[in-house]
Amino acid sequence: MTTQQAEITHRRVLKIAVPIVLSNATVPILGAVDVGVVGQMGEAAPIGAVGMGAIILTTLYWFFGFLRMGTAGLVGQANGAGDSAEVSAILTRSLMIAGAAGVGLIVLQALLFRGAFALSPASEEVETLAASYLRIRIWTAPFAIAVYALTGWLVAMERTSGVFWIQLVMNGINIFLDLWFVLGLGWGVQGVAFATVIAEFTGAVFALWYCRDAFDNVEWCNWLRVFDREKVTRMMVLNLDILIRSAMLMAIFTSFVFIGARFGDVTLAANEVLTQFLHITAYAMDGFAFAAEALIARAIGQSNHARVRKAARYCMFWGGVTCVFLALGFALGGGYLIDVMAKSVDVQEVARQYLWWMVLAPVTGFVAWMFDGIFIGATRGRDMRNMMAVSFVIYIVAVLALVPAFGNDGLWAALIISFIARGITLGLKYPSLERSVA
Repeated sequence: MTTQQAEITHRRVLKIAVPIVLSNATVPILGAVDVGVVGQMGEAAPIGAVGMGAIILTTLYWFFGFLRMGTAGLVGQANGAGDSAEVSAILTRSLMIAGAAGVGLIVLQALLFRGAFALSPASEEVETLAASYLRIRIWTAPFAIAVYALTGWLVAMERTSGVFWIQLVMNGINIFLDLWFVLGLGWGVQGVAFATVIAEFTGAVFALWYCRDAFDNVEWCNWLRVFDREKVTRMMVLNLDILIRSAMLMAIFTSFVFIGARFGDVTLAANEVLTQFLHITAYAMDGFAFAAEALIARAIGQSNHARVRKAARYCMFWGGVTCVFLALGFALGGGYLIDVMAKSVDVQEVARQYLWWMVLAPVTGFVAWMFDGIFIGATRGRDMRNMMAVSFVIYIVAVLALVPAFGNDGLWAALIISFIARGITLGLKYPSLERSVA
């Protein structure tokens, strides 16, 4: 039985989801090693420089995350429809966008980095070291962004084991070279940057190898097909809608940090510690959201209404089960995790006061996270954009109403309300998604 014909089962959902969860687990390990190796230099400035440089590039690359989501939805639908030529052509389009975006960042690097330092000023020493880090890492921007497109293609083809191995190889090489370049050769911050450059280039080449089936079909370089006006327009509109939606989501989390800073350094630090619980939840939920993307897209490509509903139901079930277990884990072990992440007694005490919001977050947010995957698979970018806009307005109103009255509790309440609003608004749009398939 081919993948297109295979039944949607719980085992199939888990087969897609588990490798993504495992690959995500390697991400914080790499971050810890990056900080740890420069920490051995015995100075604060290198640690701050690596942290600042990494967050600047992560933010810049994040803007092109639409490539992964858009590619996954479009390729999944083309694959479900049995259109292998379009499956290959979509990857070519996505890689061309990645290449152009990466070159654009390289060309504009001086302006972008100056703007980033203006928004988040640091000491002269930290900025000098961060600038040297950025000037090295920026040269692999086309490859780093291309990995988004290649990952989306693999997710759509239900080859998430490949995503796991790509992430493992990238992070493994990065960690090994971090240790060698910084501790062995004494290259300092530049050593961390060079390690990441080599890892990102290797990861992109490895990902291309995993996607080699796309290049077996000569249509990948049929330029009449690749530049087909209707298909290019559809891809660009979808990507723009996802970008706008993601920008509003980022604005919510950014404003959360800025508003939290008003309550003092201890509360700001406690919020940052608790935000790591949200990252853990997101890493776990990514697997099931990706499964929804792949299965929903394939079912829509087949014009199979029953499979769309079954895929949505099964993925939502596993997302819910996962979040219930996470909520229980946070309730029982959250205090221990706080103590591990923060050594300040004051920060530990304040974080414990707000820990119950982290117990609430997974169970109130999983519906929104799962609907994100479902709507990405359905390539319903406009619905995602519009419902995110509604949720964003609701969040702003909640902040204005609750923060003055309840302080940091009001801020956390506003964030939770935004999760609930996203779930409800997308849920209201879901019936029309199903009707469009029927």
